[in-house]
Amino acid sequence: MSQTAHAAGRTPRRALLGAAATASLIALAACGSSSDPLASTSTSPSPSASGSTKAPVVVGGANFSESTLLAEIYAGALRAKGIEASTKPNIGSREIYLKGLADGSLQVFPEYTGALAKFYDKAYEGTDPEEVYAKVKAVLPANLTVLAKSSAEDNDAMVVTKATAQKYSLKSIADLASVAGQLTLTAPPEFKTRPQGIPGLTSTYGVTFGTFVPLTGQGIVQALTNGQAQVANIFTTSPVIAAQDLVVLEDTKKLFGSQNIVPLVAKDRAEELRPVLDAVSAALTTPVLVDLLRQTDIDKKFPKDVAAAFLAANGLG
Repeated sequence: MSQTAHAAGRTPRRALLGAAATASLIALAACGSSSDPLASTSTSPSPSASGSTKAPVVVGGANFSESTLLAEIYAGALRAKGIEASTKPNIGSREIYLKGLADGSLQVFPEYTGALAKFYDKAYEGTDPEEVYAKVKAVLPANLTVLAKSSAEDNDAMVVTKATAQKYSLKSIADLASVAGQLTLTAPPEFKTRPQGIPGLTSTYGVTFGTFVPLTGQGIVQALTNGQAQVANIFTTSPVIAAQDLVVLEDTKKLFGSQNIVPLVAKDRAEELRPVLDAVSAALTTPVLVDLLRQTDIDKKFPKDVAAAFLAANGLG
């Protein structure tokens, strides 16, 4: 997850399913872009029924569908408790949205424990979920904190089509070492320099790709499935993995660590927001998240609607 965030990071199971899934995913990726990621609000603030005078909360989201969905879940839960909340999706890289949290234009952002720990401590190699969570709390700047982490985990993965896996006998990332020079990797632009990206693949597994094609969102999926690239960095919760019968290569040396979803918040709002967002984290599991993303990415439902249904089902709406 990095974009690696997050980022963060498959051949069609059936031709019709693959084509439909890819088309719907590309259409979703095209929605809601903005030249100034911190300037446009995708969800209008809703006045609370209680007439609360608490300061509004802006929940940011990165430029991939899972982050957009999580932002809508957080914002919807806050509104249900009388806190005026809106979302700003498609913000982009971690470096950009951390500036928004610092300057007060954002108050909440869905994050990933391992990627966040690594961002602040490039040498950190922890993989145990509780240890990584503790590390995050220790390395964050004084103006930021994290609330309770969820059991839901979304990790970066090296993904190939079934045909590529069979052609090169690929089961793990380590298997790429002898053939990567012949292959093209596609991933978000920041994957080129992130410690858990290309540098990590080289230092941990001895993997060096012949070509790197920087793309984002569903452009990565399209490049993999149309043959422009043979290996892609795709998140493990992506529903396209099952929809297009793709193969996730095992990360035997734990390069990508532990990546539990956690709300990153401005510290001066933490105690106010903690009860609401901790309840959301308690309800989020990996299987639940995969199903929610199937609804947004494959079934083409609006993230705000999927978020509202999730909150209602868990008594949080």
